[in-house]
Amino acid sequence: MAHVVVMGAGIGGISAAFESKAALGSGDRVTVVNNSPDFGFVPSFPWAAVGWRTRQQITFPLEGPFTKKGIEFNSSGVTEVKPDDNQVALGDGSTLDYDYLIIATGPKLAFDEIDGLGPEGHTKSICTIDHAERTFGHWEHFCADPGPMIVGAVQGASCFGPGYEFAFIADTDLRKRKKRSKVPMTFVTSEPYIGHLGLGGVGDSKGILEHELRQRHIKWICNAKVTKVAHDVMFIDEHDDEGKVIKQHELPHQFSMMVPAFKGIDPVAAVGDDLCNPRGFVKVDEYQRNPKWNNIYGVGVGIAIPPVEVTVVPTGAPKTGYMIDSMVTASVANIKATINGEEPSTIPTWNAICLADMGDTGAAFVAMPQIPPRNTVWMKKGRWVHLAKVAFEKYYLRKVKMGATGPWFEEYTLKLLGIKKIDS
Repeated sequence: MAHVVVMGAGIGGISAAFESKAALGSGDRVTVVNNSPDFGFVPSFPWAAVGWRTRQQITFPLEGPFTKKGIEFNSSGVTEVKPDDNQVALGDGSTLDYDYLIIATGPKLAFDEIDGLGPEGHTKSICTIDHAERTFGHWEHFCADPGPMIVGAVQGASCFGPGYEFAFIADTDLRKRKKRSKVPMTFVTSEPYIGHLGLGGVGDSKGILEHELRQRHIKWICNAKVTKVAHDVMFIDEHDDEGKVIKQHELPHQFSMMVPAFKGIDPVAAVGDDLCNPRGFVKVDEYQRNPKWNNIYGVGVGIAIPPVEVTVVPTGAPKTGYMIDSMVTASVANIKATINGEEPSTIPTWNAICLADMGDTGAAFVAMPQIPPRNTVWMKKGRWVHLAKVAFEKYYLRKVKMGATGPWFEEYTLKLLGIKKIDS
């Protein structure tokens, strides 16, 4: 009898739990350890930050869906990983033994790397439901007394989509409130150009996103390194393509939302170099296994992936939902093969497919595989993407509450995009 422990219960962790339970034998155990009793649908957090969604609409308790499927659940979190002992120490003081460990925790938010960044500083966040709710409170006050606004992603960030989404969603909400004319808005990003997205661009992403920013009267600064944030001013060094500072900006702001850089969570990073890279992200091989401890698998935002290309100001590679789903499916297949005495053979596709909302329209992009050279690459814009993302939100939440298994995340995304077949 094998015991699979899943650390984390976000998009990757939930899929790993359900797929493991469905794939393994009836005598095998699956336990999920999370630092919260609830699940929150991260792609909806930008909507929650302007009041378009409530916590009740996009979060729910995890215990029910897990219990239905015979999955054990502990919401006290992991405080220490002991790979040599095949154990994790939990926040409630107990210790959990495992035969296989799937690390799907997501990231630690590195607000502390920039003075004044983050909810405890002078910028807002949409990275968690707590952050999004808190941001909405500030948003209401801001809309009552509007002024300059900054949105974007700082140096080292790897998740640029939510920055663009929030800028466009905020623009749309301000227009609905008839307050847009009172809000000068600037998009500040570490990307070398608009639409880079940490992917070296996707199709016509540069042209499409530049056009959208112009249409909405949003200025931008690329190759930007945020050096400090004060309560009413953001200090930014703008670099040229050679890495030299060509301008130092002091941008006024009454409201700002900046996506931070990510790191690995403390209990994982503390294991050291054999498990993690210097940023604390889990090292994995082509089968999603850690090279030293082959019974540890990593999926999702918390794994180590090199940047798609070197940029003047550091940028990371994003991990989208479709990509995470393929990591999970491969991990579970390889764990099952190992239990059966076989060699792992399943390699994830690592394709990047994303639906990005723009408030009243949207953009969809496909990069297959994520790391160039690619077999397929395109980006398209239209109101249909906004409607598709709304439909996907409802579909996803319903499926998770049911305890759905299998690669339905990718299947439904492809259906919405009208793609019948993926070639890795």
